[in-house]
Amino acid sequence: MGLLGSERGGADDRFEYLSVLLSVILGLAITQILEGYRALLLARARVRLHWPTLLWTVLLLLFVAQSWWASFGLERQGEWRFTTFLVILLQMGLTYLLAALVLPDVPEAGAVDLTAHFERQRRPFFFCLLLVVLTSLAKEWMLDGRLPEPLNLGFHVLLMGVAVTGLIVRRTTVHLALALFVAVIFGAYVGVLFARL
Repeated sequence: MGLLGSERGGADDRFEYLSVLLSVILGLAITQILEGYRALLLARARVRLHWPTLLWTVLLLLFVAQSWWASFGLERQGEWRFTTFLVILLQMGLTYLLAALVLPDVPEAGAVDLTAHFERQRRPFFFCLLLVVLTSLAKEWMLDGRLPEPLNLGFHVLLMGVAVTGLIVRRTTVHLALALFVAVIFGAYVGVLFARL
């Protein structure tokens, strides 16, 4: 008997129950970015654009969509452990934090400098990205008892390299190149591994 109810129920029932909280967190991440877009549009005359930031917002929306899409595969998971669920919950929570960090809160007046905001939040953002990748690997290990297949693992390694580079390097051209690189490898990653359920 759990704190709030029975442990009984089929695998599908358990997945549906657990997926509600994950869906809420991912939905909040999408909301965070879309509300940021709205605020920037309303204040567009005061906004100083920063292309790496804008690319990351699009990438994060795609990350959230892919996380949601991939979570359907968890339905086949026969046995659930609380620690496994915590790792998945941590991964989704960190994804939300990425969405919360990528765009600034827009004040009623004054300039909105996306470049300055990116520089202020660069290290927390890329540290969270690194943790998302590490929790993704931990999730695979806890679900399957092994690391992901080589192609999937290669993507994780590349994304860890992007996160570490983002933590270290400040130059805007490098950050633009990193975001474009992630767009290319993420497109290939989804196309090869997640095009169908």
